[in-house]
Formats: sequence, C-alpha cells, structure tokens
Amino acid sequence: MTPLGLLNIAVFFLVILALTKPLGAFMAEVFQGERTFLHPLLRPLERLIYRACGVRENSEQRWTQYAASLVAFSLVCFLFVYAFERLQGLLPLNPMGFGTGHAPGGATRMTPDLAFNTAVSFVTNTNWQAYAGEATLSYLVQMAALAVENFVSAAAGVAVALALVRGLARQQSKTLGNFWVDLTRGVVYVFLPLAFVGALVLGSQGVIQNFRQYTRAATLQGSTDVIPQGPVASQEAIKMLGTNGGGFFNANSAHPFENPTPLSNFIETLMIFAVPAGLTYTFGKMIGDTRQGWALLAAMSVLFLFAVFVVYGAEQRGNPILTRLGIERSATARQPGGNMEGKELRFGIADSALFATVTTDASCGAVSSMHDSYTPLGGLVLLFNIELGEVVFGGVGSGLYGMLLFAMIGVFIAGLMVGRTPEYVGKKIEQKEVKMAMLALIIMAANILMFTGVSSVARFSKRGYWNPPGAAAENTANAGPHGFTEILYAYSSANGNNGSAFAGIDANTPWYNVSTGFAILIGRFLFIIPLLAVAGTLVAKRRIPSTSGTLPTHGALFVGVLIGTVVIVGALTFFPALSLGPIVEHFLMVQGKLFPAVALPW
Repeated sequence: MTPLGLLNIAVFFLVILALTKPLGAFMAEVFQGERTFLHPLLRPLERLIYRACGVRENSEQRWTQYAASLVAFSLVCFLFVYAFERLQGLLPLNPMGFGTGHAPGGATRMTPDLAFNTAVSFVTNTNWQAYAGEATLSYLVQMAALAVENFVSAAAGVAVALALVRGLARQQSKTLGNFWVDLTRGVVYVFLPLAFVGALVLGSQGVIQNFRQYTRAATLQGSTDVIPQGPVASQEAIKMLGTNGGGFFNANSAHPFENPTPLSNFIETLMIFAVPAGLTYTFGKMIGDTRQGWALLAAMSVLFLFAVFVVYGAEQRGNPILTRLGIERSATARQPGGNMEGKELRFGIADSALFATVTTDASCGAVSSMHDSYTPLGGLVLLFNIELGEVVFGGVGSGLYGMLLFAMIGVFIAGLMVGRTPEYVGKKIEQKEVKMAMLALIIMAANILMFTGVSSVARFSKRGYWNPPGAAAENTANAGPHGFTEILYAYSSANGNNGSAFAGIDANTPWYNVSTGFAILIGRFLFIIPLLAVAGTLVAKRRIPSTSGTLPTHGALFVGVLIGTVVIVGALTFFPALSLGPIVEHFLMVQGKLFPAVALPW
C-alpha cells in the first residue's frame, strides 16, 4: 500500500463524516414534516403530487397498510417497466432501432425472461443487468423507465427505514406514518435536488448528456467502430445517490463516458455513501438521541475500514504466480505493480479497491473495475460484504433498517448473557421481534445458498441443446473454485439487492434470468415485511426509562457487540460456501495451482 493510496482513503472517509450530520439533519426535518430551505421551491410540487394521486398528507397507516402500499406500488412499477421494455420498438427516442428488428449487429433482444429480470431488478433497487445497456435499450426506456425507478425504488427503501425508526421513536401508537408521503418527500426533497446538482457536477467532468445517434468512426485498421452515447449524466447521478448501480453502458463506471476522471470517480464514490451515512444521524434525531445514530455509524465505519484495507492490501500484493522470475511463490511474494488486471489505469489499485469496497458495502452494484479479476482474498471481502446483509452503510434505507435488525439481535444476545429482558432505545425486545428478525435472516441465507446449490449441479436446457452436468460448466468462464464463486456471487448480489457481478458468468439465460429475478424479489420483500411487522409491534409499546441494568447502546461496548453480531452471523452462515470458493482458491493460488478457462458457447 502506498502513502498516496492511504491518503485517498482517509480523505474519502473524512468527507463522508463531514457530510453525515448536515445531510442527516436535513432529512430528519424533511421526513418529520418540518419546513426546510427547499420548501419555497418544492412544496408546490409536493402538494401537486398529493392532489394528483389522491394522497391525504395527514393520514397515517398501520404496518400492514404500509407494507401493502409498498408491495402494490412495486407491482405497478414492475408492470410499467416491463411494458416499456417489451414495447420499446414502438416508442420514440430510439435512434438505434432497438426492438424494431433494425438494430445494429450485436444488439441484445429483450426477451420475456430478460425483461422480467430487468424490471424486477430496477423496481427493487437492485439494478442487476444481464445485458449491455448501450446495445439493448432505447433512450426513452433508459430515462422514463429505468432512471425513474432509480428515484422511486431508492425512496421506497428510505420509507421502510423511516417506518422502523418511527416504531422505535413513538410509543403506544398504532401507525408508522404514510408510505405515499414518505415516498414523495424522499423523491422531491432528497433525491431530485441531489441528483440535479450531481448531474451538473458530473457533466462538468465530461460525463456526456445527449440524444444523438451512435457515432460510427473509422479505425486505424480500416474497420468501422460504433461509439455509443446518450443521456448519461442524469442517470449516473441518481444511480450513485440512490445506491442503484445500473450502468448506462455495460462497462458501468469503468466507461469513460460514465466516469471520465479521477475526480469524477471520487465524487461518484462519495455519492454512494452520502445518503446511507446521513440516515444514521436522521435516526438519532428522530428518536431524540443522536448518540444512537453515531453508534451505528461507528460500527459501519469499523467494518468498512477493515474491508477496504484488506482489499487494498490483497490487490497491491497481487498474484504470486505472476511474480518476477526467480521470486519464490509464496504467500509473501509480491506481484510487481500489484494486480492491475480488470482495473482502470486512470484510477489504479487504491481507487479501484475503495470503489469496489464502497459499492459492495452499500448495495450499489456500480463498478469501476471488474470484481471477477480481483485476487481471491480481494474477491472474498467483496462477496462477504454483500453476505453480511448489506448493512455496512448499505443501500439508502436498507442499510439502516438492516443494521437496526442486527442491533436488536445484539441486545437480545447481550440480555441472555445477563438474564435480563433486552432493551433498545427504550423499547423491550421480546419474543415476537426476535422471531421476525431471525425469520428475515434465515430466509436470506436460504435464498442465496439454495439457488447457488441448484445452479452448481443441475442441468438446464439452453438454446436448443442440453448442458453438460452442472450449470457452472456451461455458464461460467472459469473452472474450479472460481467458477463456483461466480455463481455464489450472482445469487448473493441478487439477494442483497446489490447488482454487481463476477462478470465471468453468462447471466443472460432463461434459468439465470428467472432464478435471479426470484432471488431479487425474495431478498427485497421477504426481508422488508418481517421488519415492518417488528416496527408494528414496537410502535405499540411504551418507552421505559433506562436503569443501572440497561445495556447502553451508544458506547464502545455496544459498537463492539453490534460488529460481533454482524460478523459472526455472516461467518457462521456462509463460511462453508466461502470455503469452497475464494478461500480454497487463495490457498491453491499460493501453491501455484492454475485452472484452465472454460470455452463458452457464447
């Protein structure tokens, strides 16, 4: 690791800390219905949306109504996006003719299974992409369907977090707020202004924004190359701020039109963490004790810093098999220059490791380097970040409500140790809350491991012929443990609503499109609904005063308990699977073991 790389990580973290309080305080004012400096400009728009949609601003919902509103809204959004994808050939703003039969060679057809997968993915804030955006979707679909979902799916995640926060903040109540009001305020006051400013800043760095037909350029070899373009800056900003991650181009943030400079790379990385970090302070403000929010932020920060330095160190050390002739192959051998495979020369190892850690911590899925090319230890950390439950800052809203779930489990375990009913921020954590929390965690683990197991050993029909035994042999670019890791990462990413991938896997097949689509739905809604049930029971309880026997949940001891709970639950759940993938791959790499690449039919 170099001093400049360490300085870059330190500056990034300090800027995030500086943004946390002002942004968190602003969001607390917005979601508590208080007047902000944006109200003179945006309050008329908010009222217009309420009138147009028939929403009564002062009406509140029980947890069942809140959950039903979320599911109904998501279903309508799914149908909306699916229709846009399937009908894009009949719609305007399609200069390349995608979906018309006149698209250029190499264009991907939006089949029913691919359209299903994409619609589910964007509606759930996952943005898993089994296609190349610049070769599949028109400008209208990119803007009116996908970019719109980037706004509303992010705001829906924040709304769920707010419902859980109100469950902890209120007492002897029946309602958790109004989903439609929370959704509207999140879009109007938080994401629209931030995305507007973010798009202008990115545009100043060279991120493109136009509606031109793709440019055909003559190459030095005498052939013709097609240069895709489009309205990128507007989608790039909300992709990062909403921790969506879906790229306008297949290369995502490694593409120079999406991420042209080291400064744009730094800004995009900040955008990913800004709102999740701010929401921890929003939580503290809304429950009346900002120390609780800082404790959550401290736990997230420790996990993030540990992960980024492990990834950075592993990539800087590189692959001992590729060391200079004469250097012994061992765990201490260093690859000259580090592992630059799959990384942009514009960013280098430090920025790539930082971006990769942030995007897998934050359930974003945007990439500025190819995770499939990371060393086994580097890839292990990125994979484990997702499998922890996307709670290390996490997605907008999802990181906060996921960490609150672990906080309740942590105080429950601590209560068992001392024989006392556990409490968190003045609310007793009892049998029902723990059952719902554990149900969510068990569903998530089963979702990842069962789909991974089936995809690793089953046989599937594809393109008119039968695959050889094991989907890994047919749909992954690597044999051995790395091929297994590609499959495990795919379902971990789908379940965690992350969207990034070990790109060696051919995910655009009927099996993977359908199975990852269902994994995405399970990972989103069968995690959220039990949490809303927990919020519904907590909001009806009265707050009890702290005593000498109450575990303080704002100090270093609780931060340690919370970190231990997150890591131990993740390790116990996924260690066997990780042992079959990146862990064994690391030891085989140290021994100089290589695996031949698999010749894929595509």
